[in-house]
Amino acid sequence: MADAKLVAELRAKTGAGMMACKKALDAAGDNMERAMEELRKSGELKAAKKSAERETAEGILVTYVHHNKKMAAMLELQCESDFVARNEDFVEFANDLVMQVAAMNPLYVSPETVPESHISKQKELFAQEMENDNKPEEIKEKIMQGKIDKWLNEVCLMKQSFFKDDEKTIEQMITEKIATIGEKIAVSRFVRWEIGSNPGTC
Repeated sequence: MADAKLVAELRAKTGAGMMACKKALDAAGDNMERAMEELRKSGELKAAKKSAERETAEGILVTYVHHNKKMAAMLELQCESDFVARNEDFVEFANDLVMQVAAMNPLYVSPETVPESHISKQKELFAQEMENDNKPEEIKEKIMQGKIDKWLNEVCLMKQSFFKDDEKTIEQMITEKIATIGEKIAVSRFVRWEIGSNPGTC
C-alpha cells in the first residue's frame, strides 16, 4: 500500500484525488514519475486540471423526499455554464447524488472539508480503543491512520461508494462526468433532514 507521505506529495503535484493517487502509486510501485503517468492514462490529471483552473458559477439545487415523508435531502451541484446546468445528464447525476445523501447520510463533502477538531476528536476515540494494546507505537500509528482513513471514507460524500454501484466512489463518478461533459463539476453543499433529529448540513 502506498505510503501516506507519497500520496500527499503526488496530490500536491497533480491535484488528483487521494484514492486516485493511492491507486496510481500502488500500480507504479511507489515510483512518482510512473504514478503520474498512470494518472495521465486514467484521465485523472485532465479532470484535476479542469477542476483547478475553472470556476463554477452555475448549477442546480435538487431535492429528495422519502416516500414516508419523514426524511428529505437537498444538494447543490455546481458547474461552469447554464447550458450544462440544464443538461439532462447533469440533472440526472445531481438527482443520483441527492439520493446518495439521503441513503448514506454523509456528514461532509470531502476529507478536505472535515474540521481538524473533528478529526482530532475521532483520533481520541480510536486511541481510547487501543489504550490497552501492547503493539509498538509505529504499528499503532499505522492502525490509527487506517482507522481514520476508513472513517473518512464512511462520512465523506466524495469517498463513499455509490449506492447504485459499489465499484465506484462518488469522487470517481464526478471525475468521469468532468471528462465526458467537459466542464468542472463540484458538490458545493448538502443537507439531510429526518423527523426527530437535527438536520445534517455540509
